[in-house]
Amino acid sequence: MAVQVPLWHHYLRAIRSRWASRVQDYQRAENVLLTVLERVHARDPRFLVDYSRDLEALQFALRSSDDPVDVELPLRVDAESLLSEELGATETMDGPVSCRLGVPREAAGLEQWMTEDVFTASTDGSAKCCGHIVPSKVLHVLKDLLVAAIVHCKHHGLITPGSLNANSLKEKELHLSLLVSSGWRTIRFNVVPVVRRKHRVPALEDAQRAPGFPEGSLKRIISQEVALVPASVQLWRVSTDYVLTRLLSALGSLPGHRLDSLSILDRVNHENWRDGGQSPGLTFSHLKTVLLWASVLFPAPEDWAELQGAVYRLLVVLLCCLATRNLPHFLHPEHNLLPDAGLDLNALYQRVERFASQPEASLRIHITHLVRSPPPRIGHGVKALLQLPASDPTYWATAYFDVLLDKFKVFHIQDKDRISAMQSIFRKTKALGGEDS
Repeated sequence: MAVQVPLWHHYLRAIRSRWASRVQDYQRAENVLLTVLERVHARDPRFLVDYSRDLEALQFALRSSDDPVDVELPLRVDAESLLSEELGATETMDGPVSCRLGVPREAAGLEQWMTEDVFTASTDGSAKCCGHIVPSKVLHVLKDLLVAAIVHCKHHGLITPGSLNANSLKEKELHLSLLVSSGWRTIRFNVVPVVRRKHRVPALEDAQRAPGFPEGSLKRIISQEVALVPASVQLWRVSTDYVLTRLLSALGSLPGHRLDSLSILDRVNHENWRDGGQSPGLTFSHLKTVLLWASVLFPAPEDWAELQGAVYRLLVVLLCCLATRNLPHFLHPEHNLLPDAGLDLNALYQRVERFASQPEASLRIHITHLVRSPPPRIGHGVKALLQLPASDPTYWATAYFDVLLDKFKVFHIQDKDRISAMQSIFRKTKALGGEDS
């Protein structure tokens, strides 16, 4: 232990040392993008500019990868006047509902959204709406506006030559990508047109269902609008990205190492599990979801007081999700964020388990850290224990994950009731043969 604890903190300090420069790079790139978006708004006031983007800067600082950054471009429309025609469950990662956005026949003030460039008229005379706002048309208009805005900004010297590359603009995507250079770093911004409106978030409406979060923050988050984003050529869908990012920010207001543990795992994921970003694998969004679940499963402040223990709270949840091949969406648990396409979950599980068993090798960033590693924390057979929630969802509970923490020798909780619950689950898993020793 005398070697392990300083190693975790030294690794965290190395990550934090880059935060300031990452934030500066992000802000410079964002300023270039905002200059272009302001010109888009000037040419077509139907598209607004959202300047409240501090949370995106926070996320960019926390992570080590340079994955694309989504930028919401709100549409200037009275969303409550539109008719949302829900089409039922979808297979999207980000929410259960796709819909069409209809313009009511008697609606006033929506004339600018009934023009041919963004609107398709209804052929059903008996329908409640006279037509629909079409995502593909909105994206086409936005692409032309972005190209014109970039030309204008370059011509008038509003952006530095070479700072922005629009070659990645493709309408076939459900967003429009721009590459912005900032120092030696290039950041890809995915510009997404959104319709913001009130929408229930049942998973958060009862604060008791989301322990581990500041209650006042939950109330504020629930009161916020959500975004409808393009889901296909004709359909929109509910995006929960902003809600999840607000939850992440709320966790950052609590004492402890919640966000530090996320930064550490994202760095290990980028450098080791994804081979420096060269291999497909987990994204920051995946790991953010793991932290949100871990915060619910481990709501006690003492769970996050010590850095190594905080990281292992995320690790046991992640290992369980990989072993069961199911990472539930935090707000829509029926949706799995780990589809098989593009991810070798078996190989990924092996890498994560290897790190959890002997993390020291991945944490060494200097020659002075080349010391003998402690023996593995776990033996063979832990995967069977990790797979129990797949057959019995009641295992998705604190006591079960406390058993996993104990297996990795990082369960140091003193609460008698919690120790008793953990021991009860341990005896149950041992009787089932789901434990190897």
